[in-house]
Amino acid sequence: MANSNSVTLIASGIGVVSNIAQGKADFAQQLFDGAQQFGYLSRPGRHAGGDDVAPFIGAEIKAFDVPSKVNRSHLRTASLSAQLALCAVDEAWQEAKLDGVAKDRIGLVVGGSNVQQRELVLTQQKYLGRSQFIRPAYGLSFMDSDIGGLCSEVFGITGMAYTIGGASASGQVAVIEACEAVKSGRVDVCIAVGAMMDLSYWELQGFRALGAMGSNTFGSRPELACRPYSLSRDGFIFGENCAAIVIERVGARKDEGLDPYAEVAGWAMKMDANRNPDPSVEGEVSVIAGALGMANWQPSDIDYVNPHGTGSPLGDETELEALRLSGLSHAYINTTKSIVGHGLTAAGAVETVATLLQLKAQKLHPSRNVDDPMIKGPQLVTQTQNADIKKAIKMSMGFGGMNTAVCWQSI
Repeated sequence: MANSNSVTLIASGIGVVSNIAQGKADFAQQLFDGAQQFGYLSRPGRHAGGDDVAPFIGAEIKAFDVPSKVNRSHLRTASLSAQLALCAVDEAWQEAKLDGVAKDRIGLVVGGSNVQQRELVLTQQKYLGRSQFIRPAYGLSFMDSDIGGLCSEVFGITGMAYTIGGASASGQVAVIEACEAVKSGRVDVCIAVGAMMDLSYWELQGFRALGAMGSNTFGSRPELACRPYSLSRDGFIFGENCAAIVIERVGARKDEGLDPYAEVAGWAMKMDANRNPDPSVEGEVSVIAGALGMANWQPSDIDYVNPHGTGSPLGDETELEALRLSGLSHAYINTTKSIVGHGLTAAGAVETVATLLQLKAQKLHPSRNVDDPMIKGPQLVTQTQNADIKKAIKMSMGFGGMNTAVCWQSI
């Protein structure tokens, strides 16, 4: 038993809506196929207009099906981020068979703050000069807490629930907070959601001006633009994604015939004491050590690393150095963002789902666009392959000096 206080935590259900697929089965297939949907962002509110403004590259969700239990009145007032959260939670809920769990023993943590910016821009444009006619629901829906409130109403959750912001680490921070809530006994089951950050052209331009987002180099070839761990990388590429993971304590309810994905063996969150977006080798080494220490694992125990791996010139280099200094250079590594893009607040949760699916299948998905890799040798997975992976570590970092790591063990 990995956890020091004799509480064993497992992931009993997952749900995902991504630009490559909706639902865990199709998502897994597309991951292992190395599929991609990168192109020019086209949702209203994502282009400022004018011939002198280059279009932004990314991967958008083309279509999705909202659960039938969601009524039309909810849909009329639910943002795109909220609708995707409902889809992800519903899939995870059904797989974990949560209908039989007391609703006051179920918790919910939504990872992500400021996730509905495009919706706000469109609303403000629509009602410019006639703000007195704005729909009343706007007084609720502009808040991040609306996503948690909507999910709790639709699914009848009456246990603890809140929204937590951790920039691009938000999805994994939500997983960690869900683990803490179950471990402490506040709830028996907790759903962690990585909410989709719905960027407008303001945020996209801000990331471009910051030098964080690509791609100038591959502006005419969107399918080549997202290339973490490639020497020719020039920044992250945005991707619409949302995911949910059900964390529960073993023994908290009767055996429901569940087929859990993995055990949560350890986790950690460390800060760099630095507001700026530049990453820290020391912070990442520290968070890896913290997660391994909680799991009571040695670095040599790790078979697979699912990294943050954004395609940032400095970020990728920093992370690889941290992994080397932590004794993890031997482990397989691939980058889920090379397939689905950077989901920002959703990234940690979506990549956790990818990690769990790979542990379950004992198979690794490829990294795309690494024809000029930063890493030499077989550890960097560039083609789908079967692999004996029992213990994995998932890394996720965020602006503001946030470092997180979670250790997962196959069951």
